Amino acid sequence: MNLSAENISVTLGGKEILRDLNYEFPSGKRTAIIGANGAGKSTLLKVLCLLNENFSGRVTLDGQDIRALGRKNLAKVMAILPQERDAPQDTTVKQLVSFGRFPHRKFFSGTSKEDDAAVQNALALTKLTGFSNRQVASLSGGERQRAWLAMTLAQRPKILLLDEPTTYLDIAHQLEVMEIIADVNRRFATTIVMVLHDVNHARLYSDAVLIVKDKGIFAAGSPKKILTAQTLSAVFNVKADIFRNAAGDEIIFPLGKGI
Repeated sequence: MNLSAENISVTLGGKEILRDLNYEFPSGKRTAIIGANGAGKSTLLKVLCLLNENFSGRVTLDGQDIRALGRKNLAKVMAILPQERDAPQDTTVKQLVSFGRFPHRKFFSGTSKEDDAAVQNALALTKLTGFSNRQVASLSGGERQRAWLAMTLAQRPKILLLDEPTTYLDIAHQLEVMEIIADVNRRFATTIVMVLHDVNHARLYSDAVLIVKDKGIFAAGSPKKILTAQTLSAVFNVKADIFRNAAGDEIIFPLGKGI
């Protein structure tokens, strides 16, 4: 399923955030959106799924304007994990994950075998099968993030949007979440669009990188081509160098503020 942003412009509180942004997200691939704070990364993600409808231009799925689909139909093929989220204090992991099945249910109907299978599969993918009856509030930060991710996976989306999925997690849990995302992409060819702060995560876990700067696209392309020391200098005003780790991966290492 092809997702495209066409001439997207957004103004919030009288301030122009994005202007005439155009990009076609590679189908079945992982795209990382990066940029400085306030560049419009999260704004773009919200536009892509109609969490923000105050924009000009079009977002299309296979050429069809998503505004014509309606929210429920859109939710059958697209899921988002936003930065801000909350659940009632006594919600269990299984209950939270089952919320992801709402777009697929008919009015006044209970859960189906397909719903149950989708929930169990999402729990397995996120390594939470043994946590089904635990309250979400009792989980660690990493476990809680996986539970919310499982909820989006229960939707069985063809397109998954993630807004800073590793924020506030320690290194081990960051890598755990990124590996789950990579696994979902490999298994189901799910199109992944994720806002990331860590440029090395973008470099190692994405197929394409979109850099947002000055209300539009500063650069777009493969991680190795786009994420360079020169790019970090231009986008973040940071001096950096490239190193190769023991696994043979190229890693960006910031050396300090630029001039």
